Amino acid sequence: MLIRSLPLLAGIAPLVAIFGALWIGVASDALPSCFPLIDGCISISATGRKPPGSFLFRSVMATQPVLLVVVWYFSVLWLRSLDPELRRSTTVAILTSGIVGSVALITYVTFLGTKEPIYEFMRRFGIYFGFLGVGVAQIVVAVALRRICRSSRQRRFVKTARVMLGLCAAVLALGILNMFLKRVVDDADSSENRIEWIVFVVMQCYFFALYHAWQLTDFGVSVSTRDA
Repeated sequence: MLIRSLPLLAGIAPLVAIFGALWIGVASDALPSCFPLIDGCISISATGRKPPGSFLFRSVMATQPVLLVVVWYFSVLWLRSLDPELRRSTTVAILTSGIVGSVALITYVTFLGTKEPIYEFMRRFGIYFGFLGVGVAQIVVAVALRRICRSSRQRRFVKTARVMLGLCAAVLALGILNMFLKRVVDDADSSENRIEWIVFVVMQCYFFALYHAWQLTDFGVSVSTRDA
């Protein structure tokens, strides 16, 4: 079912956009030939600044926020189907953080590559709050799923819930590590770039785990009408 494949698309699309833009940039000599997850030679944003790779980056990343909002909306419906007594605070947290993250990502893509101070501020606002919004939504969904596994004793996806929580924990740990390294290493930019790439990949892996959970539960959406 198409709805069930949305998390898979949300996970794959940014990977294709960013690593595709990196490959195009290296092939056209617009970017240095290196592996940023290890070398920390360039930031993720650098792949979206210089054509021709920037065309792929922007075309995909401009639509990703809309896809994420849809994924979080159906995630709420999915959790409600598993637990009809799902807390309202959980629903509000998922949708609010998801929308904030999506708006921030739109802001980031819009102002990417601009030099003026106000635009630079907007770009940084977009990337930080984009990561934060998506990260919070991921944590809330994972915690809610883990709670459902414990209360209903549904063992068929308890491992998936643990994987999702583990990925969230890894992102938090990497964020703390980044703040620490900024204070103690000389080449802070390189370490920050390296961690940024790793965090990005880990956060995308989360959507693959969410897709697997939807598959395990045979999640689907039906449309019905009533007679006039």
